[in-house]
Amino acid sequence: MSSIIRSILLVAVVALSSTPATVVEGFQWMSKFKMPTYNPNAELIEEKFGDRKLVVVTGTSSGLGRKAALALLNSGEYHVIGAVRDLDKMEAVAEIDGFDLDHFTPMECELNSFASVRQFCDNLDEFRMEKPLDRLICNAGVYQPSLDYAKWSVDNHEQTMQINFLSHFLMISKLLPSMLDAPDARVIMVGSVTGNDNTVGGGGVYPIADLHELEGFEKGFKNPIPSADGYGFIGAKSYKDSKLCLMMTANYLHYKYHKLTGVTFSSMYPGCIAESPLFREKREWFRTYFPIFMKFITGGFVGEHEAGQRLFQVAHDPRCSKSGVYWSWNGGPREGRGAEALEKGGQISGGGGAGGGWDSIYENDQSSKVLNIDASKKLFDTAAAITGADFLTLKQTTSPCPTLKVIGAVTKGMVAREELKRMREMGRPGMSDDDLEVMDKAIELAKDEEEAAAKAAVVTTKTMPKAKFSKRQRVVLVADKVVAFALGNTVGRVARLVGGKLLGKVPDAAKNGSFHEELPLDDSMAKTVEEVPATISSVDSEGIDLLEEAISVQLKEDLAAAAVAPTSEVIVDTEDEALLTNL
Repeated sequence: MSSIIRSILLVAVVALSSTPATVVEGFQWMSKFKMPTYNPNAELIEEKFGDRKLVVVTGTSSGLGRKAALALLNSGEYHVIGAVRDLDKMEAVAEIDGFDLDHFTPMECELNSFASVRQFCDNLDEFRMEKPLDRLICNAGVYQPSLDYAKWSVDNHEQTMQINFLSHFLMISKLLPSMLDAPDARVIMVGSVTGNDNTVGGGGVYPIADLHELEGFEKGFKNPIPSADGYGFIGAKSYKDSKLCLMMTANYLHYKYHKLTGVTFSSMYPGCIAESPLFREKREWFRTYFPIFMKFITGGFVGEHEAGQRLFQVAHDPRCSKSGVYWSWNGGPREGRGAEALEKGGQISGGGGAGGGWDSIYENDQSSKVLNIDASKKLFDTAAAITGADFLTLKQTTSPCPTLKVIGAVTKGMVAREELKRMREMGRPGMSDDDLEVMDKAIELAKDEEEAAAKAAVVTTKTMPKAKFSKRQRVVLVADKVVAFALGNTVGRVARLVGGKLLGKVPDAAKNGSFHEELPLDDSMAKTVEEVPATISSVDSEGIDLLEEAISVQLKEDLAAAAVAPTSEVIVDTEDEALLTNL
């Protein structure tokens, strides 16, 4: 028998050792487990989508979004929703590129308008019929570097920032709830090297992406405020700032929601797509010579098709289910250029943003600005105020076990009682009367919330008559207080003395190490615990209430019996009630 057990253990060890170290999922597969429910639209969903994942891509009528949508469709695993502003143009592009129209659905979405974004999200919710959204790719963007003045959106915000960032921010807030039931949901932001100032492209070319203190967003970011930092408008900076905002938001949403929802939040930079329509507002000489410069001088050129494959990879590759990552490809931008580049039309395999392949993807470093969690929170709060975005409020999932709920409620009551005791007996050293008043109000507010929660936790029915305490139960309540007081001042003191002897003195290392001496107390606060008379009257009313509540739970059976008994059997003594009130 022992040999059989050893064999089984050996097989288990071999199986575990053969599992990749990065695949440590534990019980994550249970995180989205739900009891079976009836969905009246199940057959319609199956007919419309089959077993394909549902993905939204903004800006699918041109450039990167166009090629990414085609790659997603060609994989045969996705139904793509193309969010575009011009449906006629999208229809022509889909016909030219041979989109699988059975699994591609264009929907109008004008990112210059928050109302249009909300309408798009509503239309999508109606279209998907409770099918979870698996991917949201925030790709659409506009670049207006030649402008020396700001252009304003329908909502009277600077266009570049609203189209590239704010409208996508609002869209995420609206669609995130629909992604919670997807097994591998991903939100992907198309960032840029220009928003990451720890690189030559992002930190070596003026203007630099920098939100400063977000004064412009704090003031509402409405006309005539043209920038997030509140200063004058520069077209190129507005674009770079918008990409910085997207990358910061990806990190903050990862921090805020990933562990609670399982949704992946990441950003990516596909490389410099020098021939992209993104540069349609640049001057003609730039659009002519910039691709040549990127192909044969820097080696950083990336074609639209390859860039689309990279965006598809972040949406599809199982490795890219990792959250909080900024994905990039390949090594240095000048690697491998020369004759080989000329032979390949500038497509240098393994060089800069060009060439590469499926396995050349890596987790790129992010700048200190992108990783600044405090600035990211401020960005999140101000963007929510500007857009009116209402993000999910989530709490950690807790066990539904009734026993654990009871234990948790009792523990919460004990903690509240001890905290009240500490506050009353030890006071608040070093705090002024104004501070005390503020803290008292906070305590009262917490007490009110605690009482409301306690009332909500008690299940009552209208059919059950109100039970009254019998004489015996009142005596038990009062006796418990007296006994607790007596034990605390007799047996309790002995126990504390013995415990102190057994445990020994507190080490000096635990008492030392403070960099400042404790400031002396005011005369009004100098009264110590020892000076408080040790009488039962010193027990505060909050502690008595909590004690009575705990004891009443233990007397539940007696209460239930009294409730169902005939009225004649319930003893009601007005003298006892008066005695209880006095006690």
